[in-house]
Amino acid sequence: MGTTLNVCEIFLSIQGEGTRCGVPCAFVRLGGCNLRCDWCDTKYAWERGEDMSISDLLKRVEELNCPRVEVTGGEPLIQTGTPELLCRVCDGGYETLLETNGSIDMGCVDSRVIKIVDFKCPSSGEDDKNLWKNVDHLTGNDEVKFVLADRTDYEFAKSAVTRYQLLARCAVIFAPVTERLDPGKLARWILDDSLDVRLGVQLHKIIFPNADRGI
Repeated sequence: MGTTLNVCEIFLSIQGEGTRCGVPCAFVRLGGCNLRCDWCDTKYAWERGEDMSISDLLKRVEELNCPRVEVTGGEPLIQTGTPELLCRVCDGGYETLLETNGSIDMGCVDSRVIKIVDFKCPSSGEDDKNLWKNVDHLTGNDEVKFVLADRTDYEFAKSAVTRYQLLARCAVIFAPVTERLDPGKLARWILDDSLDVRLGVQLHKIIFPNADRGI
């Protein structure tokens, strides 16, 4: 049967975040997470889903007929089979993205994979779990995201951008927590500080406002 992974859901949607916002994307959401962020909007992925072989998983992905695949969670890297999955998705000719929370060493990830690293701010309650040595694994193809709920989070993220010279490494996205930080207020902070980051809003929640999963 080969390597198996625990899968929460597989679906086709519009990429709602990051530099590829607005393009079609096939999502593989793996089950389980090592963090419990206060504002998490995919808490259903904290629990286990369906065990699937990588071969069966890739068949499902192929049926979605999309050139772009994102492996997300939960936290994908808590599963030992995830690096193999990422390699095989790359081998299939897909543009391959990994969304990870930045708390687990990314050294095992295939160099062809586009890494989206969601380092945690204080409002998450998990900022002490950030593994900053992951910055060393970033390339110009990757992205760093900070999800912000308040001014404290903003100052934390701004400090991290400077301390780790993130803008010299890859794209950096500041994303407001829905209904906790007004995007306009965040935009003003960014402009006032002449901070060359991207303001990110969750496009999928605008397009599909009544869907609570698989969007």
